[in-house]
Amino acid sequence: MVLLAALLPVKAQEEGYLAEIGLAGGGCFYMGDANSTSLYSNTNGMVGIVARYNVNPRFSIKADLVSAGIEGSTRNMEGAVPAGDISFSRTVYDFGVQAECNFNAYGMTSWNGSRRLVPYYLLGVGMTYASKPAENVFAVNFPVGLGLRYKLAERVNLGLEWTMRFTSSDKLDVTGVVNGTSLNDPFQIKGKGFKNKDSYSFTMLSLTFDIFARPCDCN
Repeated sequence: MVLLAALLPVKAQEEGYLAEIGLAGGGCFYMGDANSTSLYSNTNGMVGIVARYNVNPRFSIKADLVSAGIEGSTRNMEGAVPAGDISFSRTVYDFGVQAECNFNAYGMTSWNGSRRLVPYYLLGVGMTYASKPAENVFAVNFPVGLGLRYKLAERVNLGLEWTMRFTSSDKLDVTGVVNGTSLNDPFQIKGKGFKNKDSYSFTMLSLTFDIFARPCDCN
């Protein structure tokens, strides 16, 4: 028993990997002037790549690069748009970095308190780009969300994550003009900061693979 207790700290130092990399896919919906209340309305697909640096079993830094479709329509919204029904559809590109905090230590073993299935929350910052038809849009976005990580095998991880990405732009839904009016503030509601800005949400399933084993400090 004494020998086993002496070996446990050494094993803890050897165990685990520093980083992960993999692919992600799922759904995306938009919230803005053409959809102000309905979650998952006009959901489109999304695909991306994910990389994560595991600082320790409770805390990680993740980066993702995603392409997603967004669309919306004022047809079924409460309140009339001055120009009548307006719809839009376009592709957004999102690059972001998020800090993830696990509610429990994440890993394969249980003797050190690690669990194979852990929930986490995240906060981050990113950049959004949407190309024409109307005009190119560059914006800062701030992701906020929750997720689950599950270790399928020693070096294989499955993730499910939901984020809302609040942007600094009100022009993601501006792709054209209808009867002299566009979705650039059609209700004439002025606001500062993030009030009356566009946002979008990712529901993302990811599969990542561990790389770079943690260095061993043992003798």
